[in-house]
This record gives sequence, structure tokens and C-alpha cells, in this order.
Amino acid sequence: MTAAPVPIEQADFRTLRSTLGCFATGVTIVTAVSPDGTRAGVTANSFTSVSLDPPLVSVNLGRKLHSLPVFRAARSFAINVLSERQLDLARIFATPRADKWHGIEVVHGLSGCPLIGGAAGVFECEKHAAYDGGDHEIFVGRVYHAYAAAELRPLIFHGGEFTTLAQSLAMKINMLPP
Repeated sequence: MTAAPVPIEQADFRTLRSTLGCFATGVTIVTAVSPDGTRAGVTANSFTSVSLDPPLVSVNLGRKLHSLPVFRAARSFAINVLSERQLDLARIFATPRADKWHGIEVVHGLSGCPLIGGAAGVFECEKHAAYDGGDHEIFVGRVYHAYAAAELRPLIFHGGEFTTLAQSLAMKINMLPP
């Protein structure tokens, strides 16, 4: 039985967050370098394609993010789509740490942004626009370089948890009637 719709003004934060968790997304690490050379990286699942012509993507970053000034100051950013083998990196970059970069395999992209080794895909972007998004800032990037490792499966975020396509499929199969 499906619950009756509740006007958003009446929905509490927990209900809204739980309902948003029904939508499975990929997991990324967004990286940037400020003009003074400060590196930033953060786990984000709020990434989406905006346009193919011109090639635009967007990512939403929380206003409370300690490294938000780096993303604001940077002219470019990179979106690293994590593979299912990179759960540890998703956790590292999802938490505030003094040095998230220690021991992390990176190469520097065309703009100097750190690119995460072993990612399923990478988008290098020039900042196209930034918008107010409530408790987030929305960064739109014009993609100038993209790379996909087709053999790697993506890491997924669903229901407030990291998961994989294989785990999701197994759950679906277990839910089928005999």
C-alpha cells in the first residue's frame, strides 16, 4: 500500500531524506585546485548530465563544506565516477580530514585538477556557472575531456548506503516470488 502524498511544506526532514534515498545514484569524488595550489576533494552523489550540446554537467556541493572556498575560486573541476572497488575512497573523501590525499593514487588532469586512479569515469570541466541551491551551491561545468573505463562497474548510493550493482541485483532477485 502506497502512502498518501504529503505536501512538502508538511513533510519533515527525515521523510524528505528517506524519500530522496529511493533514487539510486552513482558516487563521485569532485576535485579542484584553487589559484594558490590548494587541493580539494569531496564525495558527492549529486552529479548529473545537463546538456550534450554544449557538453554540460552539474554537481551540488554543501554550503557547510570546509573546502567550498577552493571550489568557488577554482576555474576548473573534475568529477571522478568511482568504481565499485573504491568504497574506501568514497568514505575518506566524505569525511573532514586533515589530509585526504595521503597515499591516494592521482594524476593531474589538463587543468591541474587531481584525477583519482582507478575511477570508472572522469569528466574534466571548466566552470561554466554557479547557482544558489539552498543549503548547496550548484556548479555547472563545461566538459572538455572525458574518459570511461568501460570494464569497471560504478559504486552506487541508495537508501542512505553505498552499494554495488551486483548487491542491488541480488536483493532484487531475493525479493522475487518463488
